[in-house]
Amino acid sequence: MEENVEKNIIAKDQNSLPPCCRPVNKPESRKGFFWGVVYGILPHTFCLLFIVLSVIGATAGAAFFEKFLVIRWFFPALIALSFLFATISATIYLYRNKKASFQGIRNSWKYLSMLYGTTIAISLLFIYVVFPYAVSSAYNNAESVRQEPDSAQMTIAVDIPCSGHAPLIIAELKKLENVRDVNYQSPNIFKIAYDKTKNTKQDILSLEIFKTYKATEKNQ
Repeated sequence: MEENVEKNIIAKDQNSLPPCCRPVNKPESRKGFFWGVVYGILPHTFCLLFIVLSVIGATAGAAFFEKFLVIRWFFPALIALSFLFATISATIYLYRNKKASFQGIRNSWKYLSMLYGTTIAISLLFIYVVFPYAVSSAYNNAESVRQEPDSAQMTIAVDIPCSGHAPLIIAELKKLENVRDVNYQSPNIFKIAYDKTKNTKQDILSLEIFKTYKATEKNQ
């Protein structure tokens, strides 16, 4: 009873203030959207930083993140971690607002749907829009590969978790002597131009990275 009276007094005091000075209560959906963005970006931070550092030529930094990207289960683990954090955030929210019940969850459907929906949407945005565009812009050559007598081409499909791993594959391919060019096509296609007098298709398919992310040749 006393608590309700105190709340009413506070509410009256706030209403007596001019509109510019009244406290602003952010809508639940806005809070859910903010944390959804945070948890949606989380799984892609390593791919994002690897791309940025590779493009600006920070080889030491790119090499650091590369160590994590070559671990096959690392990306799925980050996705799981983002949803775990979202669930912890939702649980804290429900308890703080005294809604930790079935009815409370039903009443908080806007917040929860925004939180999980944004988390999923941001991940899909990175996988299908941001990373393909970034990789194509930064790594693909606009000019076609020169057709020299000793030049050959092959196309491979690589079992990468998402398009954010494309720069990792490109970097590993270009470490091979006389690989002249690598062009990427979303979601997992790589077109390679190489010197057939120095390299063979088997040399390319035998790269260490393809023991983690399997590569298969595709008919051109």
